[in-house]
Amino acid sequence: MKPPKGPAAEVGPIPPMNESIQPSDAAPTAGDSSAEVPDALRPVVRGLHHVAIAVPSIATARGVFEGALRMTATAGVEHVADQRVDVLVLMGGPQRIELVEPASEDSPISKFLERSGGRSGLHHLAWEVDDVAAAIEQVKAAGVQMIDDAPRPGSHGTRIAFIHPKSTGGVLMELVEDPSSSAPKPHGAADH
Repeated sequence: MKPPKGPAAEVGPIPPMNESIQPSDAAPTAGDSSAEVPDALRPVVRGLHHVAIAVPSIATARGVFEGALRMTATAGVEHVADQRVDVLVLMGGPQRIELVEPASEDSPISKFLERSGGRSGLHHLAWEVDDVAAAIEQVKAAGVQMIDDAPRPGSHGTRIAFIHPKSTGGVLMELVEDPSSSAPKPHGAADH
């Protein structure tokens, strides 16, 4: 077997399946001073914020989500002028789903629905970050192509930026800074 190259080489060899990792090989614990991670290596993403589904009509789609799936709307439909869309946030347990409908013919959602033959579909995955402006800089420094080079307003008081699908295997992704989030911050993350 050839030795690994690139980032994997920096981590060290992976033990064979029949070998266990000894405590001395384990990562440092939270109480260990060596557990402090350099800022450059801190993860950008805290977790999945929401899954966005493009729909021709929120009024029609919400019947399935609230009725058959028994998801709960967190508030009414919100208009996001910057993106020319209307958004309904639904919760299914702890998971957030956003139904996104075009508010004008020149909306990105109108174009998406046109390409899909007018059918609803998965539009994007949104990742929660502590600071969207800092996250933009981090992912750009890693060679990721952004659609948005600066944060812009999202629904429900969030700040957002989209990552170009060319950098993510064809999947549109969004970075979301959500001031109302109760998700735990990573160890050592600064409060904003």
